[in-house]
Amino acid sequence: MRHPPRLSVLLVSAGLALVGTAVAPVVTASGAEPVCTVEYETVGQWDSGFQGAVTITNNGPSVSSWELTFDFADGQKVTQGWNAKWSQSGTTVTAANESYNGSLGTGASTSAGFLASSSGSNTAPTTFKLNGTTCNVESEPDPDPTDPTDPPTDPPDPEEGPPALKVSGNKLVDANGATRRMLGVNRSGGEFMCVQGYGIWDGPVDDASVKAIADWNVNTVRIPLNEECWLGLDNIKPEYAGANYINAVKELVARVEAHGMTPVVELHWSYGQYTGNSAGCSDVHASCQKPMPNMQYTPSFWASVANTFKDDKAVVFDLFNEPYPDRATSTTEQAWTCWRDGGTCSGIGYEVAGMQDLVDAIRDTGATNLILAGGLAYSNDLSQWLTYKPSDPAGNLAAAWHVYNFNTCSNESCWDSTLAPVAAEVPLVAGEIGENTCAHSFIDRVMQWFDDRDLSYLGWTWNTWDCSSGPSLISNYDGTPTSFGIGLRDHLRSLNG
Repeated sequence: MRHPPRLSVLLVSAGLALVGTAVAPVVTASGAEPVCTVEYETVGQWDSGFQGAVTITNNGPSVSSWELTFDFADGQKVTQGWNAKWSQSGTTVTAANESYNGSLGTGASTSAGFLASSSGSNTAPTTFKLNGTTCNVESEPDPDPTDPTDPPTDPPDPEEGPPALKVSGNKLVDANGATRRMLGVNRSGGEFMCVQGYGIWDGPVDDASVKAIADWNVNTVRIPLNEECWLGLDNIKPEYAGANYINAVKELVARVEAHGMTPVVELHWSYGQYTGNSAGCSDVHASCQKPMPNMQYTPSFWASVANTFKDDKAVVFDLFNEPYPDRATSTTEQAWTCWRDGGTCSGIGYEVAGMQDLVDAIRDTGATNLILAGGLAYSNDLSQWLTYKPSDPAGNLAAAWHVYNFNTCSNESCWDSTLAPVAAEVPLVAGEIGENTCAHSFIDRVMQWFDDRDLSYLGWTWNTWDCSSGPSLISNYDGTPTSFGIGLRDHLRSLNG
């Protein structure tokens, strides 16, 4: 989907009725200042629509990014806006900051406007939330530590079982508002066994084998998938395709959740012929990693996956394993534009589905599950992720990153310069960490950097392979670690007991 350009000057018809209606006055009987205030105005109104504006004032601690939400009561629909990224899901309108107006110090204000359609009544919204905090109401006084009748507020208790994760600022939180990290492993097999004609999983996925994963103190399992197998295309053996494949994935997801772990379903291999720089195969079929997903099948894949799991908010959607349009295009700008917008991309011979297309395919089903999106260079480059971040009407999008000891961005200097700015704005999940040395000195450094910033990471991979050819955490599906896996296992077990 392509979005119209934002307008700084709006020309409306001569029949425009100019009205200025400020709403939601701030009332503070006790004099306590609201954490934030929002002034809403109907700047102009005509038969089929109106122009609105909001002015946001932050009275609390400084923020580096903001997201305003409110609800319409009379079926109004935002059609375009400016000075914010505007989106709407049902009655809920979301305005997220642009790159140039994300910082709001204490007492600072910013304004944004929009056009919307309406018919009949046009009741102004009454409740506004800034980064999840209700505005225009007096803040609660800080507890007095010397007053025994005014005890300090304890942090929220974590949600029981696998949480329904939600983005809140640059953190992941559960339904109770408790901060959560995704810490765990990848369970490879579902991306390659079916297309190669050998089965669906590589090794057992029964209850005992899933329990062995949980015994490492894992709370998240990433499950790579194949779009041709899920969609049941005719080049896949019927016993490994369509409903048989989908049911096998659903069963594994259920077992992961039964052991209290978050399942991440991820598109790993996809359709589309690519024979250019760094091609993994010349096959048009989903038999290797392609530089980008395709418009022919990938949006349909994600619409089907989203419809399958949209009622289970604990399931996380990872859009595409390791994009690398930068290996095909001539410039970095072309690569990032291809990544977000898709379409005809230089050096790629099929119509590309951009990350925005995939977010739209998921959200159009009504699914609000957490979505992860990796960047360029096989998800190792997030240098312009914030600039090209897809718009998500649900406000539930996080950045994914992959790192191995042989990647370009594999040292603390690069992490400080390119990852830290992303992690300051949105949740950051290292969906794959690993090394091909059969040791764990490199991932030890990665885990330390991520621990210091309360970020998430998942080891590659819970499969019994030769760890020097494909980093393998285990030598047996009972959880016996390789020398590489010992590092991740012992570290995870050291966290929270």
